[in-house]
Amino acid sequence: MFGRLGGTEIMVILAVGFLFFGPKKLPEIGKSFGETIREFKKSAKEAENEVKEAIETEGSK
Repeated sequence: MFGRLGGTEIMVILAVGFLFFGPKKLPEIGKSFGETIREFKKSAKEAENEVKEAIETEGSK
């Protein structure tokens, strides 16, 4: 899920996040980050579908 990040690296990132943002703000930041990633993936998928559709349209001419 996290690519090449192991358990230790994730724990260090979370610890730094707690120190920098505080435990009350961290869930909000995580939620915002997740929504941003979700929207990016959705946009990328839509762009991919448009390109595929354009290629199919050009191929049928």
